[in-house]
Amino acid sequence: MKRLGKVLRSVQAFSRELSGRSTPATAQRLPAIGVALGGGFARGIAHIGVLRVLEQEGIPIRMVAGTSVGAIMGAAYCSGLTPDELIDIAHKVRFTTFARWTLSRYGFASNDRMTAFLQQTLRVHTFEELRIPLGVTATDFNTGRGTVFSSGPIIDPVRASCAYPGMFLPVAIRGSWLVDGMLSYPVPSRPLREMGAERVLAVHLKGQWSKTNAPRHFFDVIGQSFAIAQDMASEVWRNAADIVIEPDVAGFDYDDFKRADELIRVGETAMRKALPEVRKWVETPAQATSPLSAPTLVTSPAPILAD
Repeated sequence: MKRLGKVLRSVQAFSRELSGRSTPATAQRLPAIGVALGGGFARGIAHIGVLRVLEQEGIPIRMVAGTSVGAIMGAAYCSGLTPDELIDIAHKVRFTTFARWTLSRYGFASNDRMTAFLQQTLRVHTFEELRIPLGVTATDFNTGRGTVFSSGPIIDPVRASCAYPGMFLPVAIRGSWLVDGMLSYPVPSRPLREMGAERVLAVHLKGQWSKTNAPRHFFDVIGQSFAIAQDMASEVWRNAADIVIEPDVAGFDYDDFKRADELIRVGETAMRKALPEVRKWVETPAQATSPLSAPTLVTSPAPILAD
């Protein structure tokens, strides 16, 4: 029996040695890739184009964080909807899908209609059930601090993330009044780092205000004010990203839901331009990245569309 034991131990040791040779300690592994989806109301339909290209190219998304409309897109995608299903939904939504006008000293509209929309659209309704981990950002109205939701029910955090101050009423969650996540996390790349992302692709919907045209209404004023605030506070979220892509949404209004196909093409164009850099993430061994390293900026003009 002793001799048999020695033989077995020798075979096991030899097997481990062979395994060590065939699977070196430096073997490649895919990095944890996270996608940060910024805000921009109807312009956020461009996020669908970004997600569609990533899926078509087989780029594995391990986690998503979303702000404002990015939270809606992120919740829908992480719950199990495909980019093509998101496109079908984008063709149907309008401002009144999410909001209704109201008389209140806290805002001109309520986004309570978003509750029914999300209940019908999302495949699951808690963060724990999502197929891909998701972070949803909002801003605590009283403290001014950013809040990232990643557990419990999804719908109210998404509503809070979309609550434009002055436009939509604040949303109460767990005893706090919450407003739009764009105030604290214009593009939620840093929350992705905190969630464990090793590579971060940030999608910034940067619009350029016309220097010749006056704003049409208060929604333009609020939207452009957010755009200015994003630019002023961009250093923090940019430094937490490895790649920043900026689909050219300058020619689109904040409520341009009717131009869904064009916005999707803009997102696809920007993402395809960034693909060579993103592919490097899955072709080389994963290494920890510094959140303070300079990100690669990829901008893309809007494609010329035939009448």
